[in-house]
Amino acid sequence: MTVHNPVNTGAFPSPALLQQAKLFRIYNHYRLVISLMLAGLLFVDPGTFDARFRWQDYYQAGVVSYLALNGFFALILMAGFQVSQRHITLSILLDILIIHGLLLTSTGITNGLANLVIVSVAAGNILTPSRLGIFYAALAAICSLGISGWAVLSLNGHADDIVRAGSLGILYFAAAFVLQNISRRMIRSEALANSRARSIAELEQINRQIIQRMRTGILVLDRYGQVRLANAAAEELLFGTTSADTDLPRSRTLPQPLKLGLDAWLKDPRMRVAPFQSAPTSPLLQANFTQLDQERGDHILVFIEDMSKVTQQAQQMKLASLGRLTAGIAHEIRNPLGAISHAAQLMEESPHLDDGDKQMLDIIRRHSKRVNGIIENVLDLSRRKTADAELVDLPIWLQEFRRDYLQTQDEQAGPSSIELEIDPDLPAARFDKSQIEQVLVNLCDNGLRYSEQQTGSRKLSLHAGSTEDRQRAYLDVRDFGPGIAPEDRSSVFEPFFTTDKSGTGLGLYLARELCEANQAHLSLVEDGHQGCCFRITFAHPGRMI
Repeated sequence: MTVHNPVNTGAFPSPALLQQAKLFRIYNHYRLVISLMLAGLLFVDPGTFDARFRWQDYYQAGVVSYLALNGFFALILMAGFQVSQRHITLSILLDILIIHGLLLTSTGITNGLANLVIVSVAAGNILTPSRLGIFYAALAAICSLGISGWAVLSLNGHADDIVRAGSLGILYFAAAFVLQNISRRMIRSEALANSRARSIAELEQINRQIIQRMRTGILVLDRYGQVRLANAAAEELLFGTTSADTDLPRSRTLPQPLKLGLDAWLKDPRMRVAPFQSAPTSPLLQANFTQLDQERGDHILVFIEDMSKVTQQAQQMKLASLGRLTAGIAHEIRNPLGAISHAAQLMEESPHLDDGDKQMLDIIRRHSKRVNGIIENVLDLSRRKTADAELVDLPIWLQEFRRDYLQTQDEQAGPSSIELEIDPDLPAARFDKSQIEQVLVNLCDNGLRYSEQQTGSRKLSLHAGSTEDRQRAYLDVRDFGPGIAPEDRSSVFEPFFTTDKSGTGLGLYLARELCEANQAHLSLVEDGHQGCCFRITFAHPGRMI
């Protein structure tokens, strides 16, 4: 039941008003039962009514009218009528006046109906604990004294009726004062309880929002590895989805690496789980377990941390040290290397070289070039600037990159072909254009070279899509070369690892480092198709770098 209060301008009624409406419903049920009982008594031994009632016809009409009035109130309440304070006041006043009318037409104040007035006064003070409750008691006392006084003056009634009426008046006022005091205390207690409940609810909501916005993943598991609760970061890191709802389906199970880590931790809680990847394209994660309830031990709390930021910070410290070292390397190695290359060029101009000497000079020239490339790559790592990320419209940027990249290709090496496929409704991506362009140039150079070795034509494909949750964009770079051997797939991003005799082994390592600097992730996708596919999964567009 909703109660309209003229003072209440809010869209929803307060708990006090709802409680008042509920109490009025109960009181109306009481009135309906009482009126039914009074109406039923009209059919009990009607031959004796002449001796007991002053005006039997008026009494019977009053009882029937009281029953009709209460029945009407019950019907409109069942129909959803919204009760206001004036309706409650009018109902209490009618009860007091009608019951006193029944006392007047029956045997007077000595009738047991006088006790019903006490109930009406008490109900009025409970429903409206204010000065109006005192008015109910005063009105009831005046009516009782008026009936007794009129009976003594007009009907030669006993003076004891006046004393009885006075006693009832005292009871009316006592009930009013006691119940108002109790009602006020209850209202204050209820207001305090409601205030504390609102504070607790607000704190709980704040805590939920804090946990949801944390970049650290939080899981609650049972001992069998079933997910009970998870925040948005845990869903994103483990399952690649985001949701505002923290209650995951119980059928969703943990990724296998995390499940194995949980089993190992249950056997030895002192054991620290090794970093893992929930999927080939996901970042490196670290899980920490603890018992949520130390006494029962029913649930397990898991903290999931993205190691990419920690790795990035460690890498920056490493590169800072490497920068100081490479300054000396560039001076100490480049000068002798330049002298070796210059001496080889001078020897090539000699007219007395035989085929063996020319072959040796070619070896010197090729390895000098390779050493110089290694030095350049190491210097690039040490000189890397902080990512200046911005929101990028990926389809437009990819079309511009494809056009510019193809224009820089050497036509003597043969025509190059890049197929570009872009899914609709891609989310924006946040990254540093120059750094990701450097990554793409490296991947495309490798892809065209390996495709030419396998198929005789320089071609590759770029596919831009979005993750399952439609929150992040990714880019696949696929070549049509021989692919990567299974035993080498775990090492392709390690520094100085290469399967090409002329390569330095730093290209993919540098590409992954640049992606990590932009909070993106570079991974090798194993999908069983020809060649190999490298995927760049970009950071969430709303995430600050």
